[in-house]
Amino acid sequence: MALLVHMLACAFGLGSWVAVNGLWVELPLIVNTLPEGWELPSYLTVIIQLANLGPLLVTLMHKLCPGRLKEQVVIYSILSIGVLSCILLAFFWDRTTIVAGALHSTAFFIITFFLSLVDCTSSVTFLPFMMQLPAKYITTYYIGEGLSGFIPGVAALAQGVGIAKCVNSSQTGGNHTGENVWSLHTEYLPPNFSTEVFFFFLAAMMCLSLAAFVALNRLPRTFELSTENLVPDAVASVSSGLDNPGAETDGEAVKCQGEGEAQSRPLLSASKHSVYQLMFIYFLVVWVNTATNGLLPSVQTYSCMPYGNLAYHLSAALASVANPVACTIAMFFQNRSLVFLGVLTVLGTGFGSYNMAMAAMSPCPLFHGTVAGQVIIVLSWLSFTGTLSYVKVMVGVILRDRSHSALVWCGAATQIGSLVGSVTMFPLVNVYRLFKCCCTSFEEDGGRLVIHGNRRVVSHQQLFLLSAPSALQKESERFPGLGL
Repeated sequence: MALLVHMLACAFGLGSWVAVNGLWVELPLIVNTLPEGWELPSYLTVIIQLANLGPLLVTLMHKLCPGRLKEQVVIYSILSIGVLSCILLAFFWDRTTIVAGALHSTAFFIITFFLSLVDCTSSVTFLPFMMQLPAKYITTYYIGEGLSGFIPGVAALAQGVGIAKCVNSSQTGGNHTGENVWSLHTEYLPPNFSTEVFFFFLAAMMCLSLAAFVALNRLPRTFELSTENLVPDAVASVSSGLDNPGAETDGEAVKCQGEGEAQSRPLLSASKHSVYQLMFIYFLVVWVNTATNGLLPSVQTYSCMPYGNLAYHLSAALASVANPVACTIAMFFQNRSLVFLGVLTVLGTGFGSYNMAMAAMSPCPLFHGTVAGQVIIVLSWLSFTGTLSYVKVMVGVILRDRSHSALVWCGAATQIGSLVGSVTMFPLVNVYRLFKCCCTSFEEDGGRLVIHGNRRVVSHQQLFLLSAPSALQKESERFPGLGL
């Protein structure tokens, strides 16, 4: 029975961010069809932040009208909206209308807003609902939340999102010269399955999460779902994670002590932290989500692409894997020490600072064009995601053992951190253009071809030699920014 609850908790967590994560990994295909083109991600960022209206309203309801808001009803509603929105997106994602004299993806934007509303609101409703389960299941929930980013990424890789090839072509330069003008242009390979199929896949994931939530609600309450049964778990976790010199060493004594105090102390850890410690815990929540959901994802392309496509794909894939792996580690190796979590946060911030520095130095970061540089950037992204994911899990476990309202404010702090990170990076990337990309363009200059981005100049003969697949591969390895 315990295994079943673990599976349901994981499936329930899967619906937390699977829709928005799916939209992000599908963008390389969508931007080639919708009229906004490469401006589409900036629109998507604004829409997701507007959807924070949902968690704001839920948090205000808990504050102004405590006990009036039924979380089960809210979760049923948002999961149903998520399923319906994914289905509608499969049919209407490419429909456009004329707004202010220009074509816009109105249907896509409206449906995306509702999907973002579902996922953002899950941050302040899913975790409080997990209060009904023993503490050990919240880690499984976080594994499901991590899989909500990993599974769409794997599906997108299987689909072939973003795979492109450079094609060498020539055409007559004009009536007077009669010379051939050589050029390289990008051709996108057709995906293995369509965008519509991918959105139906997201709808199936949302249905799975909804079914898991229904099953969790229908579990018999006699199966360790009441708060009274949290005491033995709390005793064990507090004894193993915190210094407890007065604890009994005999197992039967601990058991009797827990049973005797079950009625008077429903939550043991509620009084373990001072006001300053709670402030530090919530600071960790805000900062970790600012870094992982806002600051660093905005510049991952600038950080990884100068080292080549292989480094970028490995960084993205392994970072997605690192989240559920960190949650799995937290299930078996829990450390609730605030000092340890603080040190781990500083370590993860150090890896994130290196990633940010490489993005700022783009298109020529440290160790550019070397295997060592590729290995370092991949390991840095992997370590950044893994360490801060572990901090997320342990902070959630600590606040879960404290009270229901603590988890509500944990979800609110999560959204605040994500909002701060996104709002900070949007103007830096899209308005002030502080980060430079390895953009590649070609033009004719006195019988030579100038390749912008790396400012290389090659002759037509050299370009002809570059058309050989082996030569293209060598040039791609020497100058990853060319995208050859």
